[in-house]
Amino acid sequence: MNFLMALIINGPIKSFCYRRLQYLSNKFQMHVLLNEMKELAAQKKVPHRDFYNIRKVDTHIHASSCMNQKHLLRFIKRAMKKHLDEIVHVEKGKEQTLKEVFETMNLTAYDLSVDTLDVHADRNTFHRFDKFNAKYNPIGESILREIFIKTDNRVSGKYFAHIIKEVMADLEESKYQNAELRLSIYGRSRDEWDKLARWAVSHRVHSNNVRWLVQVPRLFDIYRTKRQLANFQEMLENIFLPLYEATIHPAQHPELHLFLEHVDGFDSVDDESKPEHHIFNQDSPLPGNWVEEDNPPYSYYLYYMYANMTVLNHLRRKRGFHTFVLRPHCGEAGPIHHLVSGFMVSENISHGLLLRKVSEEGVPGGAGGVVGPPHSACCATQAPVLQYLYYLAQIGIAMSPLSNNSLFLSYHRNPLPEYLSRGLMVSLSTDDPLQFHFTKEPLMEEYSIATQVWKLSSCDMCELARNSVLMSGFSHKV
Repeated sequence: MNFLMALIINGPIKSFCYRRLQYLSNKFQMHVLLNEMKELAAQKKVPHRDFYNIRKVDTHIHASSCMNQKHLLRFIKRAMKKHLDEIVHVEKGKEQTLKEVFETMNLTAYDLSVDTLDVHADRNTFHRFDKFNAKYNPIGESILREIFIKTDNRVSGKYFAHIIKEVMADLEESKYQNAELRLSIYGRSRDEWDKLARWAVSHRVHSNNVRWLVQVPRLFDIYRTKRQLANFQEMLENIFLPLYEATIHPAQHPELHLFLEHVDGFDSVDDESKPEHHIFNQDSPLPGNWVEEDNPPYSYYLYYMYANMTVLNHLRRKRGFHTFVLRPHCGEAGPIHHLVSGFMVSENISHGLLLRKVSEEGVPGGAGGVVGPPHSACCATQAPVLQYLYYLAQIGIAMSPLSNNSLFLSYHRNPLPEYLSRGLMVSLSTDDPLQFHFTKEPLMEEYSIATQVWKLSSCDMCELARNSVLMSGFSHKV
């Protein structure tokens, strides 16, 4: 990592990479000028295929917000009509029915609307990840989030499973759209995996159009403060030991073994713009000695996830099972070294916005001031080398312009068209349809807005779709 950090700030290398990137952009513009009509004609010749019936994969979407707001609203209203007397929550040792839960909020099914649900990100969430996280709570009540969009609750995740199956049915109906949904494992206790697998298997949340990714939120500091964990090693063991056990003795964990057949890999999630107090180096404590209440840095999390996954993958390969890849959230905000860590250990990353800092300032020919949070100023002069490295290694970047538009970067400044023209491996994804999208087909909404804003040709759209398929963990056969 030190070597890469030195490489990124090396003057001659920066100039070289900057020129190469400019060359790639200009070469692409020239190609479009000369060949656009030929490409269009070639596309028309292909029988039975057009943009609507080629495969597209939503390469970055969280299961807890994979439905749109109208869908969630309809589902909650339906539950209030059909399951009013079902016990759904335990409050201070007292069981509550759905009816009682809504009575404490002074709400009836008739009162509910998309506006009272209040799950859509708005202008107030810009650079406010905390406010955005609160939007996961319908009507601002965390209890409703627990009842309707959690896998482990009083109703054993029954409602959440129903919603996900409805989303799956929509995907199957559209036939050509696939999604890789992310479910969370927190690392607070050893039985999380078995519970998650039991939920998936008992509710049969399975579809040929869906694969799963497991996201691990970087929340050790919170669990440590609450005395739920003694050290970081404990968190790692809670995440990985059950997987080793299920790989060595599948018969002892039949549900987990079955569930893992449909899991592609791991994701690391949290707000990247949180300040980091440590730098990961040789003096950093080992996980067993990490007992302080500060969160380990991003690179620490990524390294230990990667190291454990590597050993687990060797074991799984030996046993003839499929392996996992690391596909973390990376480069959405925060310092540039997150992208360096991602480059070293990831198969794909989600967002990658900070790679754009190549032509904004501090580089030959650059113009414009720093935009975004103040700490991104230092990144600007370092990104051409990183962007060129990501291009050379063809590391997949799942981009979500509508999500970024609400949180970190206004739509017209999103670097996606630039990345695409330079030949970086980018795809379009929705991130959180519940917060950002309005229609029943959020992925098509994402494509349609991108196409209109950036005047993409049908060839560009198909290339983005093709990239999404190549980046995804769906089997070659599918």
